[in-house]
Amino acid sequence: MPLVAHNDLPSFQRLRDRGQEVLSMERARHQDIRELHIGLLNMMPDAVLGATERQFIKLVGASNQIAQFYVYPFAIPEQERGREAQERIKQHYFNFSALQEQGLDALIITGANPVNPVLEDESFFDPLMEIVEWANENVASVLCSCLATHALVQAHHGISRQRLAEKQWGVFSHRISVPEHPLTWEINSRFDAPHSRYNDVSRNQLENAGLTVLAESEDSGVHLAVSPDQFRTVYFQGHPEYDAISLLKEYKREILRFFTDIRDTKPRFPENYFDDRAAAVASVYIDAATLAKQRGDDLPDFPEAELTALVDNTWGDTGKAIVNNWLGLVYRLTDLDRHRQFMEGVDPEDPIGLRKT
Repeated sequence: MPLVAHNDLPSFQRLRDRGQEVLSMERARHQDIRELHIGLLNMMPDAVLGATERQFIKLVGASNQIAQFYVYPFAIPEQERGREAQERIKQHYFNFSALQEQGLDALIITGANPVNPVLEDESFFDPLMEIVEWANENVASVLCSCLATHALVQAHHGISRQRLAEKQWGVFSHRISVPEHPLTWEINSRFDAPHSRYNDVSRNQLENAGLTVLAESEDSGVHLAVSPDQFRTVYFQGHPEYDAISLLKEYKREILRFFTDIRDTKPRFPENYFDDRAAAVASVYIDAATLAKQRGDDLPDFPEAELTALVDNTWGDTGKAIVNNWLGLVYRLTDLDRHRQFMEGVDPEDPIGLRKT
């Protein structure tokens, strides 16, 4: 069922323009359909703030649950932002205090761009922990992506992320570990998913702390895991929300940073993402940019349009399916009677009835 455009957030119109159904408030009022209210804590850097917002809202709107979806993006004021991002947040985002008063059914927390080796030193860490503490008592489930996963498994389970020898980025093949889990029902046993990170939490770390790993890759590690109660916190170490060009945009930023001396080393191509044609196009650009820099000339234009036509999204349907399953469980647990039973603590170690299936 559709998203509801309950404010003038530009992403709603962008999604309409791309063919996704988005109801106006007037149309939504004339439908006698359950509502689900989803918070979206967007901690991504300014360059991808709007894109990340659209990606997660799109995932929610692709659900086939019989509900109207209200998504409320909000941010952490302590994160440093440029003027444009600050203005977007001021005009279109919600205040967390207002969302606390209103109430939410579930919460999505994006990744973030770390600037410190220790998570506790990040400007967003303490405010994030306050938000999570509230969510633990007031929403049915929290879904985390990438760095948010690292922050929450550290806070909840004492798991410290481990620095990788080099950046883990690209598209990797994964296998479902627990096909009978409600989050992985009707999911292909093998599927692709993108990763982009410098740190890792392993299967052993997660399982030793009582978490369940639901999907992982031989090459990139754990993609999906859940808290010991099997539902209240869903941990993605990868990025199910990414568009086809998300890794391309990231590669463009990094290669331009290299040629403008912001970074010291030339970035690798994202693994399993550029085919031979795309790699050839990128290599021609690298050679031309290297020559221009040596001569003191302006850098040539990055071939973004040409590369966009050569990259594929091989993970989107699986990401939608997992988020759809998650929203289905949220829908079940926020039904008035079931939610009352849930909050009263009926089998708190197994709130979704997994052991009964």
